[in-house]
Amino acid sequence: MSGSLAIVGAGATGLAAAYLAARGGRSVTVLESSPSVGGLLDTFSIAGTRLEKYYHHFFTHDRFLLAMLEDLGIRDRLRFFPGSIGVHGPYGIQPFGAPSDLLGYRGLSPADKARFVLTSLYLGKVADWRRFENISAVSWFDRWAGRGVTQNLWHPLLRAKFGRHADRIPLSWMIGRLSQRMNSRSGTSERLGYLEGSLSVYLEALMDRLTKLGVRVVPSCPVRRVVTEEGRIVRLETDLGPILADETLFTQPMGSMADLFEESLPDYSAACRSVRYLGALCVVLELSQPLSATYWVNVTDPACPFTGLVEHTNLVPPAAYQNRRIVYLGRYFDLEDPIAAMSAEAITAEFVGYLRAMFPAFEDSTIQGTRFFRTRTAATLCDLGFSARVPAFAGPLKNMRVGNMAHVYPDERSLNNAIRVAHAALGAKLA
Repeated sequence: MSGSLAIVGAGATGLAAAYLAARGGRSVTVLESSPSVGGLLDTFSIAGTRLEKYYHHFFTHDRFLLAMLEDLGIRDRLRFFPGSIGVHGPYGIQPFGAPSDLLGYRGLSPADKARFVLTSLYLGKVADWRRFENISAVSWFDRWAGRGVTQNLWHPLLRAKFGRHADRIPLSWMIGRLSQRMNSRSGTSERLGYLEGSLSVYLEALMDRLTKLGVRVVPSCPVRRVVTEEGRIVRLETDLGPILADETLFTQPMGSMADLFEESLPDYSAACRSVRYLGALCVVLELSQPLSATYWVNVTDPACPFTGLVEHTNLVPPAAYQNRRIVYLGRYFDLEDPIAAMSAEAITAEFVGYLRAMFPAFEDSTIQGTRFFRTRTAATLCDLGFSARVPAFAGPLKNMRVGNMAHVYPDERSLNNAIRVAHAALGAKLA
């Protein structure tokens, strides 16, 4: 590809695409509707440093991320630490990160544990996700992993993330998740990465490089209308005037794309709108004492208002945060769920209230600060047959490209996958 490029959306994918295109010699303009850039990469100040609003970590096999960090000269800021995983359910928090943990896991029979290992290895190492797009994960697990494993582990975990949609999540999504986790293991232990200084280090380095490459990034500049003639985009209309480019790449959520094409391409607009999203919220606690020794706790208790507890300073040493303990209480939510409209204060009170039951020794006096963050576009709702709804990278107009969160399927949203999508959206052939 050559010529000028306009990119709509300055999130992780849009900014990565701007860098890749400009590095290849193209003139690039990036338009962002919000006042700031980075999207879900955004950070805030806490305990003398920066921290992600929505928890992030990286895997050892994140090759697109590693290449980008090398290009930006910040590869040496990436640190890898041993990760630890637990499950909170009827028996409290049980470790669940190593094979030895499974041996002592309460609630599963020896036969359940054997079937769990065999089915997990098959999905994570052997299965081709394309064969299982129209098979629900719950039904497959019920048949092959057994009723005990399904009812005590997989179904509660799927329900925790997808709520009422849990029974329609394809096995393909689980294959993507298990493959991602297993490939980050060395022997029986998992190593997870974190960028020293937070993703603000990445964002600052990337924005600096974009400036040097002559990329124009324009925040607070929503695209109001896409003007087309003879099957091509001729200009983008914005509050700051028209934007002309030889080609346009759309990286924003599918709903806002649908709005732009509702009149000119109604069928395409309807297809975009068929891709639905889950929201997410995070309550971030700054504590004087740790809660546990586990980094990542998946919650299967349906009475718990949050579905994941991430004790960040059980991965990254607390010295980075003036020895404060940093805890995320996270939850995905259906956009029609009542929690979508609840106040930050009410949600925080409910989450902290459950901590008292989860950790009897927990005292409110250990809380040194709380933060609350919520987004309505945290993940795509990838139900059965989802790939048929993922838009092609080549849009319906001759000079239109598309690349957004929907394209990471069957993998999970991550910075590595955002960069991978940026490569593919620009037409790169990926191995």
